[in-house]
Amino acid sequence: GPGARRRGHMMRAMNDAVITGIGTVLADDPSLTCRLPGLEDRSPVRIVVDSKLRLPLKSRLVQTACEIPVWVVAIKGASEKKRRALKEAGVKIIETVKNAQGRVDLAALMTELGRLGLTRVMAEGGAAITAELLRLGLVDRLVWFRAPHVIGGDGTAAAAAFGVKALSNAPGFKSTGISKIGPDVLETYEFRP
Repeated sequence: GPGARRRGHMMRAMNDAVITGIGTVLADDPSLTCRLPGLEDRSPVRIVVDSKLRLPLKSRLVQTACEIPVWVVAIKGASEKKRRALKEAGVKIIETVKNAQGRVDLAALMTELGRLGLTRVMAEGGAAITAELLRLGLVDRLVWFRAPHVIGGDGTAAAAAFGVKALSNAPGFKSTGISKIGPDVLETYEFRP
């Protein structure tokens, strides 16, 4: 609902960066900005994990890259032609090593983002990115919005499978709050080692 969306925009304003995967960008063409009146200038750096530089030049992110920073993270050796086109549009390209699956190594990426001065990075959207961050133990906090609707298997999972063989091996979190925002519920959790 509208209240939950406003809270999500406030969370963007409170972070240095928001990160998502190319699958989410291709499916939704998001802006990933803070659109709260008076806080538009608090929009975070927008980071897209895009191993093969598939980000469309006509996407909202690329079209607004000169106004609000967009960083695209690709593996070394991605298309030089696409790299040049994205740079000309104002997108910063970060090259990183690939993991065993041939995708961006998110642990190496988080180290690089810290080196670049980003300390509060919010992952928003993308079941694959969420799963990999959880698998690697790179999630400090979960913020979960729930609406009073059931979509079952017709929806997209919040996190893709990431190799949990037994419930005892699942990452643990402790509840730190629950509140109603209109018809929706907001739950927050912190990592429990």
